[in-house]
Amino acid sequence: MERCGLADQQAFAELYDRTCARVFGLILRVLHDPGYAEETTQEVYLQIWRTATSFDPAKGSAVTWLMTLAHRRAVDRVRAEQAHTQREVAYGIRVLGHEFDEVTEEVERRLEQQAVRRGLSTLTETQREAISLAYYGGRTYAEVAQHLGIGLPTVKSRIRDGLTRLKKSLGVT
Repeated sequence: MERCGLADQQAFAELYDRTCARVFGLILRVLHDPGYAEETTQEVYLQIWRTATSFDPAKGSAVTWLMTLAHRRAVDRVRAEQAHTQREVAYGIRVLGHEFDEVTEEVERRLEQQAVRRGLSTLTETQREAISLAYYGGRTYAEVAQHLGIGLPTVKSRIRDGLTRLKKSLGVT
């Protein structure tokens, strides 16, 4: 590493030959894309060539320093790609408008409402009443118990059993 810091091309070639498989492997595990991993590996070695003088053997081994640089660079690449994707999605929403999305979302919402109504009809009256008070009425379990004049454990059982039955009727696992 010292020789790399002195711009020794032979030392750098030797370092590369000894470590490139490990560096590439680490980066590939983080990025899951061979093309991006190759680019990022190249960036890491370019960084090493430029900053080898900053390596301090008192702080750790050269391989540890190298792998730390590789991991950081790979994580930076993931974050950059995520930010790029988010910008693309935001741009698409702005440019394409919301009409299609709003219609699709409304249709999906109505279909879900119909499915929930059908599922609620499969419950017992006591289960349906407890769930309606809690989820549609915004009441706590204790408030449902007080409103119905029954014990809290009974309310919890009714709601739990009703939700289990509702999940089955909706095909939710």
